[in-house]
Amino acid sequence: MLLRGRARRAREAHTGSGDVPPRAGDHRSESDPLSDPLDAAQERRVRAVLALGGVPQADLPDGVQQVRLRLLERAASGREAPRDVSAWAAVVASNLAMDWHRAKRRQERLGERLAALRQTEHPSGEDSSVLSVAVAQGLDELPDAQRQVVVLRFYADLPVRSIAEQLGVPEGTVKSRLHTAVRALRARLHEDEVV
Repeated sequence: MLLRGRARRAREAHTGSGDVPPRAGDHRSESDPLSDPLDAAQERRVRAVLALGGVPQADLPDGVQQVRLRLLERAASGREAPRDVSAWAAVVASNLAMDWHRAKRRQERLGERLAALRQTEHPSGEDSSVLSVAVAQGLDELPDAQRQVVVLRFYADLPVRSIAEQLGVPEGTVKSRLHTAVRALRARLHEDEVV
């Protein structure tokens, strides 16, 4: 899930390839840049904090890798190592557990929204199905930037200001893209005689 992609990138950044990073207990010297930043006791503590924070068992290895990545990133940025690596790693693990729960809640809310959209009254099952297919085909034909703002505005229900901030473009650009996309979708639906 959320942690898996980050953990894979952590392993690749840690080793410089897709190889598995060294584990705690490997016999590497402290001067070796690939030495494991967490010892076995610290790793057990991180796993415990993640598990007690509600992260599923399957995601625990990814969470541990995230902690390793953050420690390595800290060292790579030139900042000094935390005074108490064990405590620092536990706090990072706790934050990762909170991130996992936030992501899970977002997915649940999205699922609820999608279920609510399905439950809203539509003309008839067949008409609704034809309309859904036509809209999906129309969206597929839009340029990426237009499709993105339509989906964020009408499916994710984000306000124009928020879309502009997230995409790093002016509000006027978002409005222009929306206007052009909606006009193209309307034309497509009329052309297909759906509406």
